[in-house]
Formats: sequence, C-alpha cells, structure tokens
Amino acid sequence: MAVQQLENYARPEQWTGLELVDTDVHINLPGLKNLFPYLEARWRDYITESGMGGLPSNLYPSNAPNLFLDGSRPEQGPAGSSLELLQGQLLDPWQLQYAILNCTYAIDSIHNDDLAAALARALNRWQLHEWLEQDDRLRGSAVLPLQNPAFAAKEVEWAAEHSQFVQVTVPSRSREPLGRRGFWPIYKAAQAAGFVVGVQAGGSSGNPTTPVGWPTYFVEDYVNVPLAFQTQLMSFVTEGVFVEFPELKVATIEGGFSWLPPMMWRFDKDWKGLRREVPWVERPPSEVIRDHVRMTIAPLDRPDDPQQLLEVIDQLMCDDMLMFSTDYPHAHFANSADALPTGIPDELRTKIMSGNAHTTYRRLS
Repeated sequence: MAVQQLENYARPEQWTGLELVDTDVHINLPGLKNLFPYLEARWRDYITESGMGGLPSNLYPSNAPNLFLDGSRPEQGPAGSSLELLQGQLLDPWQLQYAILNCTYAIDSIHNDDLAAALARALNRWQLHEWLEQDDRLRGSAVLPLQNPAFAAKEVEWAAEHSQFVQVTVPSRSREPLGRRGFWPIYKAAQAAGFVVGVQAGGSSGNPTTPVGWPTYFVEDYVNVPLAFQTQLMSFVTEGVFVEFPELKVATIEGGFSWLPPMMWRFDKDWKGLRREVPWVERPPSEVIRDHVRMTIAPLDRPDDPQQLLEVIDQLMCDDMLMFSTDYPHAHFANSADALPTGIPDELRTKIMSGNAHTTYRRLS
C-alpha cells in the first residue's frame, strides 16, 4: 500500500547526524484472531465458543478525535497495527536507530490466570515473529500476565532467550501496588535477564482511577494518569524493591515527568520523620528514584513559557532520567521539533535523544 507521509512529522533538520532512540512506540493487534496461530487449540476453541471480543487499551478510545495521528490508521485494523506504516511514517523519516515497541493490549483485564498467561504468550510470540524479526531497528517489550507472578516470571525467562526483547511491561493502574512482595519473582527474573521493567500508562484494574472514586468524563481520567505513576514509584521505593534488586531499572512510559520534583520533595520530607517504618530505605527516596527510575518524555506537559519547563528539568537534579519518545501513533505534537523541550543544552539533548536509552536498556545493542 502507499504510505501517507505525515505532515511536519519527521526528524528535524537540526538533529541531522545525531543518534535517535524512540523509547515508546505503540503497536496494536489488528484483531484477537491474529493470535490464533500462537494459541493452543483449547484456547482457540474457548475464544470462539465464548464469543470473546478484543482487548484494546481503554486509555485511548479507538474512535476518539485528535488522539491518533491523521493517516496512521491502516485500511483495516487500528492505528499502530501496520508495520509498513510504522516504517514509512516513523522509522524512515525520523531515521531512528532503534524503536522500542509497547503493546497496550488489556490482558490485565482478564480474571482467568491461565487464559491471561496464554494470551500474553501468544501476544509476545506474535510481536517477535511479525514485528521484531521483520526490522532490525525494532526492540520489544514483553507483555506479562500480572494476575499470576509465577506465570509472569516464566514469560520473562522466555523473553530473555530472544535478544530482540529489552523490556517487560506492566500497567500503571494495577490491581495492587507494584512494589508488593508478591510481584518480586517478576523483578528477580527481569534483573537476571537485564530487562527494564516498563510501567505503561493505563490498565484495567477494576479499581477507581482516582483516589476519590470514578470520574465522570474522559478528560478527568486522562489528566489523572500521573497519579498512578506517583503511587507506583512510592510503592517500589518503600517496599524495598530496589534494595532487593539493586541493578533493576524501572521506566515510566507515557506518564509525564513534570510532577516528579514536588513528589520527591514531599517524599524526602516525610521519609525523614517516618523512616523507622521502612528501615530498609536507608537513603532519601529522591536518591533512590534518580538511580533507578527513567521516564519517557511524551506526552510532554509543556507550559507556554519554555523556561519554566527547563526549570522543572533542572529540579530533577539528574541528567540521566529522561528518554526521547514520540508515542507514535498518538498525536502529542504538531511539529517534530516540539518533541523535545526547547532550549536544553546540547549535552543534555544528546543524552535524552539516545544516551540515556543506551545506558538504561542494557540489551539494546
């Protein structure tokens, strides 16, 4: 098919010659039956006989306007379901060295542990054979059946056997905080494999998406996305995940970053008074977060005054945390030059564009 070029969506001229790693590129399953070649007969029969439909992410309603780039949807299937479009609209015009794929299929919404594990296995094998093995610039994130950490750890071990995978992903809106000890078999396997644990925006936990209950409107739900990330980072630190797994890196994907400095200020302040409750947290939480947490930059919460965003970045007090991302095929900026904060120093720009990704994703190259 003829690939439509997206207007103002390509590598800006001023980035010529610089390495560029996109740490958040979305792929979508065209339909549940696309997984049938990777499922056992019992599960194919189960899905057919039950009339089970698809499991698309609930964070981006498929028909909502302005959420996807115009021209990024193939003739059949949802946006992000065409490798040819991904190559022609992102990989080639942006001249990416690598693109890290994330598949936000709502396997976490399933209450049957065995079915969730079967679908996660099938989804990861579909991703490997139909995406990662088709283009050397692609790297994958294995989806995990978080319902059962033992099953999830086995999937981590399978993914570790394939060099194309660099990350495992879990939803930010999980059924319980991700630092809980029950999840630790996942982190043990991820650290052993050299995987980053990507906490991806979204999830179908069944819990209200705000601390005070269910919102009325989608705009409330969307603006509240960072609340889940704040909760998860506090859980990782206070439960002692990074003490038990000192080499583990966590990447927050599609959650923004401008909220982090004030959260770290409050976290440090209250830790000083309550640290006896969590004696294993021997350092200020902000130090732990800076050492172990990385963040994709899209969507970029950009104030009208560019200087204000630069001040927020300075308040992170760490040049290693931010990683470039487009979040393709989602529409977060009208002009490619707006994908990065304006006015950042050249050295920091280079780290954001590729250096931090290479340091974080040990399996990247």
